[in-house]
Amino acid sequence: MAQAPGINSFIPPRALYEKTVRSALMEDVGHGDVTTACTVDENTLGTGRIIAKEKGVLAGLFVAIEAFRQVDQELSFSGVMEEGSSFQEGETLLAIRGRASSILMAERVALNFLQRLCGIATLSRRFFEKLKGTSCRVVGTRKTTPNLRLLEKYALRAGGAMNHRFSLSDGILIKDNHIAACGGITAAVTAARQRSPHTLKIEVEVTDLDQMKEAIDAGADILLLDNMNPEEIKTAVAAARNLDPGIVLEASGGINLENIREYASTGVDIVSSGALTHSFKSIDLSLKLKL
Repeated sequence: MAQAPGINSFIPPRALYEKTVRSALMEDVGHGDVTTACTVDENTLGTGRIIAKEKGVLAGLFVAIEAFRQVDQELSFSGVMEEGSSFQEGETLLAIRGRASSILMAERVALNFLQRLCGIATLSRRFFEKLKGTSCRVVGTRKTTPNLRLLEKYALRAGGAMNHRFSLSDGILIKDNHIAACGGITAAVTAARQRSPHTLKIEVEVTDLDQMKEAIDAGADILLLDNMNPEEIKTAVAAARNLDPGIVLEASGGINLENIREYASTGVDIVSSGALTHSFKSIDLSLKLKL
């Protein structure tokens, strides 16, 4: 099964997602699973299997396991697939053995996390595959579900994509509204250079060649070529490399599976797409319980 290289090293520490899982369980379980309590004897044992109803890429199985464990620490797990692995329709991703009532209580939360993270990883893998043979990388953005950024950005990596800033504190990205508020690109870059630590690079969003030249002259480290078509970007790349051969170039805006290869072929170093985390389709998964 195909797998993103070294993906297990990107799995976040449990301390960073256990509260998210606990909150989700509190939301879903409420004061208790009344249906299960009324119909299932608490001593009944069973095995639940999470089964794929379509093909995809696995991401976040550890989150699903966390949901089951928070409900019942005595549950055991087997048949655990590797993160980043491709799976086919009908495959079992995880088997859970123990109290049937516990499995049923955690089922929906576990599946909700897993189907969404697998959806992001699957879409990311499709973007990643489109760039094979090029030196360009695809990155996801901060367009994530509130409070789920850590997990969604992990899922991007599981699929083979990379990440842009995790939060506003990770880097300086001067966009159109910053430029308007500061009084121009040169003023914004100068202020950022004076006030920021030396460890932060400065990226500037530009939409035409004049803005690009001003940003380079002002000392930007990275340029985000925003909402330009591939021909415009190709021209901008040539001009930028002539002015500063070491400048890092990113393309963004309207990039999708159909055109990403064309954008990557313009010579940019990075293409970024918010679609990876805001327009993915959740993978259809189900849990089947047998006694």
